[in-house]
Amino acid sequence: MALALAALPGAAAAQAGCSRELVVPVAPIGLSVTVTGEEVAGVYPEVLRSSLAREGCPLKFSVVPRARQELMFETGRADLLVPATRTPKRDESGVFVPMVSSRAMVISMMHAERAPLRNLADLQARREIRVVLVRGFDYGESYQALIKELDQQGRLLLAVDAVSVARMLGNGMAEATVMAPSILVGAMLGDARVRPLLEQLRYEPMDELPWGESGVYVSKTALSEADRQSLLALLERAAKSGQIWREFVKHYPPGSLTGSVRPR
Repeated sequence: MALALAALPGAAAAQAGCSRELVVPVAPIGLSVTVTGEEVAGVYPEVLRSSLAREGCPLKFSVVPRARQELMFETGRADLLVPATRTPKRDESGVFVPMVSSRAMVISMMHAERAPLRNLADLQARREIRVVLVRGFDYGESYQALIKELDQQGRLLLAVDAVSVARMLGNGMAEATVMAPSILVGAMLGDARVRPLLEQLRYEPMDELPWGESGVYVSKTALSEADRQSLLALLERAAKSGQIWREFVKHYPPGSLTGSVRPR
């Protein structure tokens, strides 16, 4: 009986739904979030629709650049930030629900003849390597420190999305990027102009970019306490069910997630 009673608050929250439509800005990010015209799809939108919208928490998606998506969440103008890697900065604005484990790597083209990079310090020291990053991406403190150092060295290029990064790597405007391989692979699979470059990518894990958690942030300020608790309960249930990993496996080609994404 005690166990049953202890379970009631979470169960009630999961069944209560939400008091209003949820504001969910998104940006294209590999196959995790895809945008075709006005249609938002991909791994995370499908999971949100099945785990939230069907349980009484309707979703209002809007398509924005990644940097604006981050800003909207930080300033309380978005209810969810999805997908997102967990970082201390984001923890200030939201409550995190981990869905999968992921890691970022240095990615470059195989035809570039250079010695392997062992860590981010190596990358910083190799001043001939221009680095393109997606504006608004964040993989933690080491990543942010890298951005500052590259900017000071005049070697930093910023792109609006992963497809733009792939184009810049392909045409020689940049020699390397840093992101989760699944994001770049997913973006390239969806764009015929850069798809042929997939077999030419070189992946290098960095000591400073270990495996971390990736998932959904729920706003601390934009939502009522009741809605926030409902969302946390529903998202945690979806995470435990393994639904998110099944969606990744469904969307990505066999073997393409190895070393980049794994179940929670």
